[in-house]
Amino acid sequence: MFQDERAFSDRREAGRELARLLPASLRSGDVVVLALPRGGVPVAFEIAQALGAPLDVFLVRKLGTPGHPELAMGAIASGGIRVLNDEVVEYLNIPRELIDAVAQREQSELERREAAYRHGKPMLPLRNQTVILVDDGLATGSTMKAAVEAVKHEQPARVIVAVPVGAPETCRALETIADEVICARMPTPFSAVGQWYRDFAQTTDEEVSALLKGRPEGRPLHG
Repeated sequence: MFQDERAFSDRREAGRELARLLPASLRSGDVVVLALPRGGVPVAFEIAQALGAPLDVFLVRKLGTPGHPELAMGAIASGGIRVLNDEVVEYLNIPRELIDAVAQREQSELERREAAYRHGKPMLPLRNQTVILVDDGLATGSTMKAAVEAVKHEQPARVIVAVPVGAPETCRALETIADEVICARMPTPFSAVGQWYRDFAQTTDEEVSALLKGRPEGRPLHG
């Protein structure tokens, strides 16, 4: 864990700082950097460049409880992975057919986004790799938690969560399921991820596609 009170100029600068906080041993290979789109991609691009590691996106779609979509009963992720929150499913007695219906709807959106970002390329193999999961920040951490659980199904050697800023309690909670958590900023009190960036403009699909192809296109870099 790390603590600093300065705001980042933008996501790219945040990625460069995160890269400096990562253990030097990660520069020796067998590392895959996975970004949670869209905001995590510019951050992850800088990390992948610094490590000389491949970059890919890892898409996660929350499965909202029927009638209460804000309450997650699980999530689906890249690679056909489904993770269920058994406590929620059992407590609300949600039938399997309802879970399947929600998952099918979210799968369609996940596939649409994967087609837009990957252009038909398969997901990078994660087995026996050190996987670094990257987003531009953590508030509740529900999406990142689902991503960690989903990546574990692919049998990586280690799972590291790396984010520029996060709520302290969220970063600590993720330490219970990830092998390592690196949060460059853990402000107290925490209000919103965007307050820790001077430029927090929305990342476009075009930016994501360019960065995944190794082309640092888009807005000028700061810092």
